Amino acid sequence: MLEAEVGPTGVMPYKEEQPSDISPSLIPRPRGNRARHVSYLFLALCVCFLCLTEQSLDLVFHCIVIHFTALQVGALCQGACNFAEELRHVTSRYHGSYLRALNACLELRKRSFLFLLLCGVAYLHLLKESGLPVCRNLIIVCFCQLLNFVFDLQHPSAAEISEMYERNNCNVAQGLAWSYYVGYLKFILPGLKDRIREFNRSNSHLLNCEKTWKLHILIPLSCDVCDDLQTVDSHIHFIKNFPELNMDVAGIKKRSYKNSIYGILGENKEKHFCVMEYATPLRSLFAMSQDESAAFSCQDRLEQAKLFCRALEEILQRSKYCSGCYRLIVYDDSEENDQHFLSKTILRHMEQELQEEYTMDEKYEGSIHNAESHGTQLLISGTDHPMSLHSCGY
Repeated sequence: MLEAEVGPTGVMPYKEEQPSDISPSLIPRPRGNRARHVSYLFLALCVCFLCLTEQSLDLVFHCIVIHFTALQVGALCQGACNFAEELRHVTSRYHGSYLRALNACLELRKRSFLFLLLCGVAYLHLLKESGLPVCRNLIIVCFCQLLNFVFDLQHPSAAEISEMYERNNCNVAQGLAWSYYVGYLKFILPGLKDRIREFNRSNSHLLNCEKTWKLHILIPLSCDVCDDLQTVDSHIHFIKNFPELNMDVAGIKKRSYKNSIYGILGENKEKHFCVMEYATPLRSLFAMSQDESAAFSCQDRLEQAKLFCRALEEILQRSKYCSGCYRLIVYDDSEENDQHFLSKTILRHMEQELQEEYTMDEKYEGSIHNAESHGTQLLISGTDHPMSLHSCGY
């Protein structure tokens, strides 16, 4: 048993990071803040340019106030148009609250009335000084904003929409990943190794390599999920099902869950065994892309399949119940002509599992080295019972 005594610099606990199963070349990373940083750069360039023009600061300030206020007036005009539509849905969408509907259209938290009032006062004051008709300028501003609204010139780009959906977890992929975890994996994975151990006792230790005691989840980016794996790859053979796991779920008494064991034939004709299945939510993505009423293109399906992989991996990595019980096998089979591509991909992942695992001796050695480098004294007890960390032993 391994125990630690806190040294003068404190304890740095040993934590082994679980490597990602997904290739970064297949799955996109979450978007960062580069767009905002570039906007800061452009702002700095604008300030430098204004300084080089040697214009009067009062004139520059007046122009900034005029244009900024005009933008706010235009946004109010567009929000008023949206609010006219939302009035039809106050009961069904906003529980009868007109204030919530107004806030949804005008974003009152971002555009406070006080700020708009100040901008309006400054705008009227500056126009008064310039001698230009106030009403005409306001009408021109509203007219231009309405043109943008009518012709949809200010519609967010595809990248902006994708970023908003990802940031707020509003994608189809996020919903499918959470449903898959909460409704299935959270039940199956925690006791998987115990069920494999029990299965081995009555089946001549068929799954003899403990390092591969995981649920291998197949995620083809094409979302083409077949019911019979042997039709996809003749080197994959169904062996046997696990005993059913019965649970009472959502009013269904003794709902059954079961997993299948497959044998994969390698290049040396040696069979390797593992627990394996497709990620079933991919069927929903594939069916949506085949249904015209879903308005879900093949490109949308590919994007959502990649986001599903990333979301599922993030959920499982944060789950304390599923750690070390799964392996995500993500692959692009859209242009693959090799008849045994799938079996080779699975075997490659199984080989990686063997390489990524460490023996207990290596873990202890790494823990000792890490602790000693931070001034921590490790005490190794020869018994299975915990010992006191006090030097006096009480």
